[in-house]
Amino acid sequence: MPRDIPLGNGSLLVASDRNYQIRDLYWPHVGQENHALGHAFRTGIWAKGQLRWFDDPGWQRELKYKPDTLASDVKLKHPELGLEINASDVVDFHEDLLVRRFDITNLSSETQEVRLFFHHDFHIGGSENGDTAYYEPQRRSVIHYKGAHWFLVNGALLLEDEQPAWNPTQDTAAGYQVGVHSWSCGLKEVRDLQGTWRDAENGQLSGNAIANGPVDSTISFTLHIPGNKSRSLYVWLAAASNFEQVATINRLVRQRGPQAFLDRASAFWNLWLTRQLPSLQKLPKSISELYKTSLLVMRTQVDNQGAIIAANDSDIVSYINDTYSYMWPRDGALVANTLNQAGYLDLPREFFKLCARVITSQGYMLHKYNPDGTLASSWHPWYRDGDKELPIQEDETALVLWALGRHFQRHGDVYFIKPLYRSMICPIADFLADYRDEQSGLPLASYGLWEEKRGILSWTAGAVWGGLTAAADFAENFGEHKRADRYRQVAAEIKLAVEKHLWQPDLGHFAKMLSQTDGDVWLTDRSVDASLCGLWQFGMYTVDDTKIVSSMNAIREKLWVKTEVGGIARYENDGYHQVSSDIKIIPGNPWFVTTMWVAEWLAKTARSQPELEAALELLNWATKHSLPSGIMAEQLHPISGEPLSVSPLTWSHASYVASVLAYLEARNRLT
Repeated sequence: MPRDIPLGNGSLLVASDRNYQIRDLYWPHVGQENHALGHAFRTGIWAKGQLRWFDDPGWQRELKYKPDTLASDVKLKHPELGLEINASDVVDFHEDLLVRRFDITNLSSETQEVRLFFHHDFHIGGSENGDTAYYEPQRRSVIHYKGAHWFLVNGALLLEDEQPAWNPTQDTAAGYQVGVHSWSCGLKEVRDLQGTWRDAENGQLSGNAIANGPVDSTISFTLHIPGNKSRSLYVWLAAASNFEQVATINRLVRQRGPQAFLDRASAFWNLWLTRQLPSLQKLPKSISELYKTSLLVMRTQVDNQGAIIAANDSDIVSYINDTYSYMWPRDGALVANTLNQAGYLDLPREFFKLCARVITSQGYMLHKYNPDGTLASSWHPWYRDGDKELPIQEDETALVLWALGRHFQRHGDVYFIKPLYRSMICPIADFLADYRDEQSGLPLASYGLWEEKRGILSWTAGAVWGGLTAAADFAENFGEHKRADRYRQVAAEIKLAVEKHLWQPDLGHFAKMLSQTDGDVWLTDRSVDASLCGLWQFGMYTVDDTKIVSSMNAIREKLWVKTEVGGIARYENDGYHQVSSDIKIIPGNPWFVTTMWVAEWLAKTARSQPELEAALELLNWATKHSLPSGIMAEQLHPISGEPLSVSPLTWSHASYVASVLAYLEARNRLT
């Protein structure tokens, strides 16, 4: 199930599903560790003698973000209960704190007693074993902890007869009644016990004060709402490494009032977004709104220590027995480059500094990394047919260097680049220059960007060319002209080899890849792959080169999904999440990334306003197939259009932002 509303600050990430249930909760890194593991943190309302959790089909739901900020805007209505809820959530920009506000309206004419229940299904540190949940009476809150992971949940009613206000001399802000009204801490997932949320279904909680092992908790609040009136409730969750720290955050909320944190977080994320926005007035509103939402969503997926995470949606575990909560250097480099294009300097800097910390002494990046920079899981072997081989995707190494070069071109931050020149730039460039096939002149075989096959890909050759060219520019800037000449010479030789071995004149497009069989025999995969875009994206060819034009036309013809959904597949007969074997109609599932590559190319090559409309159509396609909240999945079901695989995918949002920027640049050029 997609994560419709991710909220985060670079250390705490909370993601809710389409039923407005928290499903993933990461701390202290974005993507590491997940203390929910996809288990639902249920929220429900008891009224008229019955409890309805938010996943009940009787709820009418609308989940969006508030305009131009990282705050949710959720509307819920349950006609049977006669209740309507307007809710908003934020993660504070400074404290590791989730604050939620619920405005509950009684749609009937009679006063209703309404009880709100909030259930917490923690699996602290990725496991339910050894957890403790207890009621803390002094703070009237419930706390979950294990080791250096502490989570405090609390809430407050907004009083009707007092204006909320912060008075530094008082322990509690005026206008609030702080503390949970009832609670239950209990066991789950053992002895057929399902958890304390079952305890809530009669409208009452047991008041059990502590439980340890595989535990959960539920808290509740009681409101009496007159007919056709509304009452407001706040709940919050604080994360820290010990009791004193979560208690301090709780005290801050109690003293200042939870609304102060909602207001300040909304203001901060609006400031972060709007300080760098280009002029969007001439864009259709849906496109400009999705552009802004994409930037905010990208921010939620970036850890404060530099890791740009591919996706944080734990439901994918059921399909691949792993997650996407890792930093792939490729994804990170492309997202960092887009953030740079959009005017954001600090996040890419942290990414490049992290890359400098994790690069091997030989100058290459490995498959992927955990958010804290440690080496992550991999399926690429170090051994094959009696020999050691590098388990790498060479484009990941090259694109870090290419993106760093683009960063320096835009910002010219000499003192940032200076320590990276010897520690990262030169080692990467030397590795790229040496890691070549003597026979063909191309880069040596490595795994491709789709991580399925090992060979020499057109995409990888384009990325290596881009990385070496960036390195040559850096060497020139640092006065090392012989080094620069060497990098440029190798890049030129790689381009000549691409022309010789990968261009297919009889087909009119580049080959996807070369793969080596026994001995010196090379097989050519002549199928069409959207990754041919790498030959122009990283500068080896201009966008209007005749070979590129014919290759892009082949992509548009062969990889367009010929259903009502549309979109561009990755390659012919793509088997990942495949739903149809009719590859003439459905060559593969449509991906946002690949479709936006085509949109970007159409914008860059447009010579008139009518030609530019083709790019606009694909931008509109992306807005149409995003979730109502603006979230983009990795791919779509080619018949139903439902999101498939992880959602959101950071790369999808970055590709959309890059395409919008290309469209705006083309529009300015043509007008």
